[in-house]
Amino acid sequence: MRIYDILVKYLQFMGIAPINDANINIKPHLLLLEVLNMKNLHNNKSDQTTDYSFTLDIEQLLKQGNIIRIKPQGTSMYPLFVPGRDEACIEHTDFSSLKRGDVILYRRDKSILVLHRIWKITDNSFYMVGDNQTEIEGPLRADQVRGKLIGVIRNGYFIDVHNPLYRIISGLWLWLRPFRPIAWKITALFRRLKRKH
Repeated sequence: MRIYDILVKYLQFMGIAPINDANINIKPHLLLLEVLNMKNLHNNKSDQTTDYSFTLDIEQLLKQGNIIRIKPQGTSMYPLFVPGRDEACIEHTDFSSLKRGDVILYRRDKSILVLHRIWKITDNSFYMVGDNQTEIEGPLRADQVRGKLIGVIRNGYFIDVHNPLYRIISGLWLWLRPFRPIAWKITALFRRLKRKH
């Protein structure tokens, strides 16, 4: 067995593997950036123009059991998604299978599709927050859920959401929600110090 094959098997075991569209049934043509236009997400505006015929097509593809691949825009899910670089792989899901910490695709009432992380779930509703936000959105209804993140494509590699490292980091980051502004200030300080040296 070649070293490359051993490395690939290790990455697959860790939930990280070179992307193979055939293996995970991704629709690579669904890469239009305007699908998740989240430029106004921080101030919670809902007056964005979205190609509804295209987003309806995405919702139909999810219902049919396809896994879609999209590039989220904006910074509300940073550092999980870096705009223009990372892609989200999403599949259809039922509300009953969701849990705190899952990243889901949902539709705001008469508005856009949004990809955020679940902060809290109750019997018939849920609350969401972006990884780069502190404000919680909700309550939202079960019928607003369209799909669930199953993995991230970064630099040609598929990172499974069941990856142990991903689960630890995302769980810790969710718990640190109230302290995120402090974390960003500390990060910015270290970057400035690094540039000086």
